[in-house]
Amino acid sequence: MKTHALSNRRSLLAAAALAMILPGATACAEEGETWESFKARYMQPDGRIVDNGNGGVSHTEGQGWAMLLAEAFEDRETFEKVWTWTNANLARPDVRLFSWRYDPTAEPPLTDPNNATDGDIFIAWALLRASERWRSEDYARASAEIRGAIGRGLITQIAGRSVLLPGLEGFAGADGVTYNPSYFVLPALKAFAQMDPAGPWQATIAGGLELADLALFGQSALPSDWVFIGVDGRLAPAAGRPPRFGFDAIRAPLYLVWGGEKDRRQVRSIAALWRAGFKDDKRSPAWIDVMTGEVAPYPLSNGGAAVAALVLADVGIAKWRVEEPNYYSSVLQLLAAVARKDLGRKRIGL
Repeated sequence: MKTHALSNRRSLLAAAALAMILPGATACAEEGETWESFKARYMQPDGRIVDNGNGGVSHTEGQGWAMLLAEAFEDRETFEKVWTWTNANLARPDVRLFSWRYDPTAEPPLTDPNNATDGDIFIAWALLRASERWRSEDYARASAEIRGAIGRGLITQIAGRSVLLPGLEGFAGADGVTYNPSYFVLPALKAFAQMDPAGPWQATIAGGLELADLALFGQSALPSDWVFIGVDGRLAPAAGRPPRFGFDAIRAPLYLVWGGEKDRRQVRSIAALWRAGFKDDKRSPAWIDVMTGEVAPYPLSNGGAAVAALVLADVGIAKWRVEEPNYYSSVLQLLAAVARKDLGRKRIGL
């Protein structure tokens, strides 16, 4: 199976995670991330979101997250800036999707034309929510175009299930496909299904929920960051990548809970791991090898703790510790906050 540079992006997060933790730092910060502090740290005046943990690059994931956050925090000016930059700089000329990585130090800055499906999903979902909030036909039209491209090019049939491919290229082969559980953004897919009941979304939701119950590995029954799905239905951690419940898979339970599926087996398994790990002012490790049980020598970041607090329905565990400001940790804190807000308002999807 062809590999692609897109699959290496979370390898960079392992190094970035080390920078999130100050050695020996256990003191609590006064507060977690806020939308205003996020913008001040990571957004440039033109709307580009800077991933400071990965050398200052930008990617569709970050742009889509920022658009979703801007809508949730009712910040139309920022939403428009981020969307305008994204559409001008990352839109592909051949299909209504987006090139996933932008490196301002490279020439040309689009160093990889492939898309990242979760980035496209968040962009489309943010536009859809924004079209409802601000009554914008332009946002609604753009969202519909992107949703159509996702439905046509990024959903495949494998072993009797409809599943999301992580990108247009590099993830499907004769023997099966590579799947990323954290790209299954359930509340977004539910919103898409609400807008287009005859589309592929209900089948894709069903396939993803099946995998959330079945693609669990090791003694603790955890999802790995990347999963191989064979044409015969075999499920295994994807070859060539560390078999970890790590920096990708931490988002999988966030999206399931956000989408109203807190009782799924995947969520229960992860909740059990975290419940055991958050004791005596200690945090669970940042990753665990699902096959060997080896754990990271450093704990979850503040962002990881915020996700755990949402999954465990226990805000008390997310005591903010001193850590170097890091884009990914900050994003996770804010996404967990928006998920909690949506669930409190019984807003799933739209």
